[in-house]
Amino acid sequence: MLQSRTARSRWLAAIGLVGVSALALSACAQSERGTDSAGSGKVGGTFTFGAAGAPKLFDPFYATDGETFRVARQMFEGLTTFKPGTAEPAPELAESWSPSTDGLTWTFKLKQNVKFHDGSAFDAAAVCANFDRWYNQKGAGTSDAVSQYYVDNFGGFSDGAKPSLYKSCSAKDTNTAEIVLTAVTSKFPDILGLPSFSMQSPTALKQYDADNVQAQGDSFVFPAYATDHPTGTGPFKFGAYDKANNTVELVRNDDYHGNKAKLDKVVFRIIPDETARKQALQSGDIDGYDFPAAADWDGLKKAGFNVAIRPAFNVMYFGINQSGNPALKDLKVRQALAHAINREQLVKSQLPEGAKVADEFIPETVGGYTKDVTKYPYDVEKAKALLTEAGATGLTLKFYWPSEVTRPYMPSPKDIYGAIAADLEKAGIKVEAITKPWNGGYLTDVDQKVPDVFLLGWTGDTGSADNWIGTFFGNPENRFSTGSSPWGATLAADLKKADSTPDRDARLKAYEALNKQIMGEYLPAVPISHSPPALVLKSDVKGITPSPLTDEKFGPASKG
Repeated sequence: MLQSRTARSRWLAAIGLVGVSALALSACAQSERGTDSAGSGKVGGTFTFGAAGAPKLFDPFYATDGETFRVARQMFEGLTTFKPGTAEPAPELAESWSPSTDGLTWTFKLKQNVKFHDGSAFDAAAVCANFDRWYNQKGAGTSDAVSQYYVDNFGGFSDGAKPSLYKSCSAKDTNTAEIVLTAVTSKFPDILGLPSFSMQSPTALKQYDADNVQAQGDSFVFPAYATDHPTGTGPFKFGAYDKANNTVELVRNDDYHGNKAKLDKVVFRIIPDETARKQALQSGDIDGYDFPAAADWDGLKKAGFNVAIRPAFNVMYFGINQSGNPALKDLKVRQALAHAINREQLVKSQLPEGAKVADEFIPETVGGYTKDVTKYPYDVEKAKALLTEAGATGLTLKFYWPSEVTRPYMPSPKDIYGAIAADLEKAGIKVEAITKPWNGGYLTDVDQKVPDVFLLGWTGDTGSADNWIGTFFGNPENRFSTGSSPWGATLAADLKKADSTPDRDARLKAYEALNKQIMGEYLPAVPISHSPPALVLKSDVKGITPSPLTDEKFGPASKG
């Protein structure tokens, strides 16, 4: 979901996102330690945040979901990060970095005197240990359902079954790490700001057998490191996960190398229902929550809460899996689905002010966007005609939607499902509704290609088109099963070629051409909308800067 960016202008797509000023939040507890030296807020207390879903685990390398990443961002740091409130790259554990002239070798100068939460040193050897850990995954760890972000961004592992972007890492000295790649790519080193590629303690990883992931039926069992012993360098440390009470507790890292956190604790209270989150805020049980319903924004503002609206840097889509239902391999059937969905009405009725119908899979702010793509206006009769031409009248689809979650692009999955299902039925398509909890079977089933159609989306990690359409379609064995069509492998190869084009102008033209093909010739899924999510906080909480990437850090936060 997130990636950091370097200052390297020739590969950085212009995003055009404006930084958002930091918010003030509210507090219940008074600090007993007074005010910080800068006078920017009291030190101490507990900040309680209403999370929209449960984290999958606490090892960010194996994570794929926003709720896990939200917790991980407070405990872990990467070599790079994002400037608060923007999608611009910034240094984090690396003070600087530079590429060789061929773009294959990257040298990182590291911050000194940094320690992991277990007291072990962060240095160049630790950087290489992390890279080698990713590359040397075995067994279940190589599944794209487990190591999805690695597979999407680096490709293959050391077993050589598939090509890998990563070649080697060496420690030139204690504070200098050199990373060698196998190909030029527009996404490196931006991807090192993703929570998945955070630096973790090699000592703790070894002690708690971090790589011992086991397949169990249709799911996976993760080792003790991922559930109880996550160890990073961030301003907060893991405290406890109380599943019975649906809370995750983080505690202040008093040995943090940078500006130490002002709060004593951060507690994530898992409240999947948006109305219940709102009630918890109003009653003072929590200090803030994410993704308030658009209909509640005005009321929350009038009640004195801070409602921060992020720029729309996401896409919601109607996913189509070609591998299960043979009819979905037919382009005319996929076009019929696109015409059957009244996206304009859905945006007006289900999404917040400022949301837009998506005509392609990237927003306007991402390089490679083009207005010159095939459009699919709402047209029930055309949808019926296309189904008839394809011999697919009476089509029945397993339609999956997620429960126990709210996403930035999908504020109310049940309502959005209901609207789309009603549209499909008007076009003569029968729907078999299937719902599962987000981290309780839904994502697993989607990744294992069980649904015929499904609701999902993406919040961008970088301004590179590869982070969007490359992530979606760059592997023919994706959740859309594009490899079931003869063009799937071609699209993947063309995306790889575009990503490895060093000249920015040529690369953007290639992505524009690919966006035209995706929407006109392929249509592997139906883009629905780009939506500006909001974050709501009590009025006396300070120091949290809303991010278009949902990359909010709680280290600078204070209460009172």
